[in-house]
Amino acid sequence: MKFDAIIIGGGAAGLFCAAEAGKYGRKVLVIEHNAQVGRKILISGGGRCNFTNAGTKAENFISKNPHFCKSALARYTPQDFIELVKKHRIEFYEKKLGQLFCKESSRLIVEMLLAECRTGKVEIRTNCSVKNVEKNEFFELETNKGKFVSESLVIATGGLSFPKIGATDFGYKIARQFGLKIIETRPALVPLVFEKIDQSYKRLAGVSIDTIVSSGKSSFRENILFTHRGLSGPAILQISNYWQKEKAVSLDILPNENALELLEKNRESKQNLDNFLSRFLPNRFAEVFTELNFPNKPLYQLNRKEIEKIAENLNHWQVKFNETEGFHKAEVTLGGVDTNELSSQTMETKRVKNLYFIGEVADVTGWLGGYNFQWAWASAFAAAQSL
Repeated sequence: MKFDAIIIGGGAAGLFCAAEAGKYGRKVLVIEHNAQVGRKILISGGGRCNFTNAGTKAENFISKNPHFCKSALARYTPQDFIELVKKHRIEFYEKKLGQLFCKESSRLIVEMLLAECRTGKVEIRTNCSVKNVEKNEFFELETNKGKFVSESLVIATGGLSFPKIGATDFGYKIARQFGLKIIETRPALVPLVFEKIDQSYKRLAGVSIDTIVSSGKSSFRENILFTHRGLSGPAILQISNYWQKEKAVSLDILPNENALELLEKNRESKQNLDNFLSRFLPNRFAEVFTELNFPNKPLYQLNRKEIEKIAENLNHWQVKFNETEGFHKAEVTLGGVDTNELSSQTMETKRVKNLYFIGEVADVTGWLGGYNFQWAWASAFAAAQSL
């Protein structure tokens, strides 16, 4: 069972790399330990797969080496993948901010990748677990379905997010086996858990607010969503990539208003503070936020110091989080195989000839909004050109 290339992992990066390499007449095998390929694709984007972002730039990615992703992203662009989607007559739409989704089901993207693999005569083995990998003249893989040999080996095993659908640390184990450095991994694009969970905040579960969320120099304006343990929503998922445990995250929950000017302008109002705030914020939030932080009295009874404190909390609410909700709620994994170990042109390791790491297993993590899929396609394409 000799192949030109074996790809371990039948997700977005693995299937696309196989399809592209197959086009060049390479004999390719994809090994997937799950019963079906593309499981993460199927659940992505609420079942509609946010398959790329039209505005993808290197700045939308986090890595110890922020320049590493530039070459691959330039060589395979969002427009290139859009053309492939159009070729397969998959209807799509832009939700917002360049985020492209299937109009129907994410299953169409999986079917498209499988069709491309068939064109390239790619062999796919599911329910196939790799027990051992060795490199002599060629790579030799022992699996529960026999022994396979190949000239090149591509690791496209993804990260640790969504263990329920089969995520494992297999890719990192292979990297360590061959002496490659791993940048510490942690959950990314993930809800955050309050440092102190006040019972009153549990009453806010399900409440959503348009907010500017900031940590250090990074800011995102999207909705936040209260959960029973903390905060979720697009803005929180984005900032989780930059969050540091010991530092508070700043929330501007009145992003269209200067809260101090707003309160000063309404200084003579006889409305209680919670009723006044409910003109700009959800009722339940205005009530709980006031109850926990401020005296709930008519605005005209508030002194200057109280007004300044209220305004500060509205435009610069400092929230401390204790932890994330973990890999089972994380969209992706931050960290991974150190990009200094890889060629930015081909994704091949510098230490081991013909060994490649693509997609999420490498230390390149995109923002929410289709960027991680674009990295999967781009890194897969780069490797396929080299196989």
